[in-house]
Amino acid sequence: MKLDEIPEQWAWFNHREPDYDRAWRQRTAILRRIRTGAVDVEALKAFYKDNPVAFICDWGCTFDPRNIERDLPAVIPFVLFKRQAECVAWIVERWRAREHGLIEKSRDMGISWVCVGLAAWFWIFYDGMVAGFGSRTEDYVDKLDDPKSLFWKLRQFINLLPVEFKPAGYSETVHAPFMKVVNPESSSVVVGEAGKNIGRGARAGIYFVDEAAFLEQAASVDAALSQSTNCQIHLSTVNGPGNPFYQKRHGGRWPVFVFDWRDDPRKDQAWYEDQKNKLEPEVVAQEIDRDYSASVTDSYIAGKIVTAAQARGPADVFPIGPLMVGIDVARFGNDKSVFTARQGKLCYPQVESGKADIVDTAGRALDWLRTLPEIPAQIAVDTIGLGAGVADMLRRNETYGHLVVDVNSSLQLDDGHNYNLRARMWREMKEWLKGAVSIPKTPELTTDLSALRYSYKGQLLLIESKQEAKKRGIKSPDRADSLALTFAYPAEQRKEKPPASEAWVPQDDLTFY
Repeated sequence: MKLDEIPEQWAWFNHREPDYDRAWRQRTAILRRIRTGAVDVEALKAFYKDNPVAFICDWGCTFDPRNIERDLPAVIPFVLFKRQAECVAWIVERWRAREHGLIEKSRDMGISWVCVGLAAWFWIFYDGMVAGFGSRTEDYVDKLDDPKSLFWKLRQFINLLPVEFKPAGYSETVHAPFMKVVNPESSSVVVGEAGKNIGRGARAGIYFVDEAAFLEQAASVDAALSQSTNCQIHLSTVNGPGNPFYQKRHGGRWPVFVFDWRDDPRKDQAWYEDQKNKLEPEVVAQEIDRDYSASVTDSYIAGKIVTAAQARGPADVFPIGPLMVGIDVARFGNDKSVFTARQGKLCYPQVESGKADIVDTAGRALDWLRTLPEIPAQIAVDTIGLGAGVADMLRRNETYGHLVVDVNSSLQLDDGHNYNLRARMWREMKEWLKGAVSIPKTPELTTDLSALRYSYKGQLLLIESKQEAKKRGIKSPDRADSLALTFAYPAEQRKEKPPASEAWVPQDDLTFY
């Protein structure tokens, strides 16, 4: 039997018009055969250990109070539909391969119940197994008598199993305390954590991170989980491009499982049109269409603005005007130095430099400057921290030294609109992005541009600082800050433009290490 194969005895089940009475009768008949000895329960357990889809379909139950309004029971057999079964198999494959995975989903697809059913399967059939659940708040993980919480679902799933598949001596009051469910026979356990505490407890064989796109401390959670499990499963609806979930989804390193609303046999076009009539367009885009650019976030630069700019290629715009350069120098351990050139409506491919000292960073910047199509009109360097030393080194160069300008982004302004220079740069960058411009189509730049939040201080725009962003788990938006530096100060267009090198061709995104 294939791992994602739904048992033949459930082939008749129609998810659009479910016959739960027949499903209960079928389960009762199987259970009667087990209890009369016609079916060897130990052989059946051995079969289920290798076939989680069959186990969930045969004995799993879910809870949906919305069924009552349709004159259906709230507790129903959990007969998986095709895409759910494929998801179960995909998760098990990630676990066996000791690798991580990401599930991008539309709302109300039953994926939380799928993960709960799979956790119960691990808990029952694998001795010494530890499965973990984490979510953005404690209430989402475990809250007494709240069907929304993952552990309420897990306890219900276990309680509704036939006694033949429960551990001997299991008692919910004894073995299922807050944030934990223990198997008294095998010592397997399911544990829960929330927020910044995710991954900081015991090591786990598999860890499910629910609503991963909405974590406040996503970067610190990733760091903690990297040391505690070989298999992280991050699942979520989308929440804009300014977060690590987006980076994982589009970075090409994590296996991705997409759960679109069209994969659910209970939904059709009429259902979709009804949702559009009931919900705000942004909610439909985020939670049903899985549209990162239209998601509801509190980012200063909306994802849809970034997506539109990345949809245009260099050939779609004209690089007319002075060539402006921005150099954002790494400040902290995981930061990167980034070099950016912008001309008119075009941002050329950015170059990223790994950890290096002042002299090396300046040398790499000069090497990159020599590859540009012409001499820049301005080289703006972030001189907070190590950037001051890099700017001093660049000034010693005969060709480029006189073009270097120091940028102190924390400099307070009195223009009546922006609290400091950083706010003005980001404001001008945002307005530029709204035009018919072209920027590199890299997930890192997409994330960085939509990563930062904003506020107003005395009616003046204030952009979140790098330090503030790091406190909520957002990595330094080095690529966005580098592009913003090209808007630091105006520069007059050079009267005599040096000829472009005939050999120069815009290169793909580069990295110095």
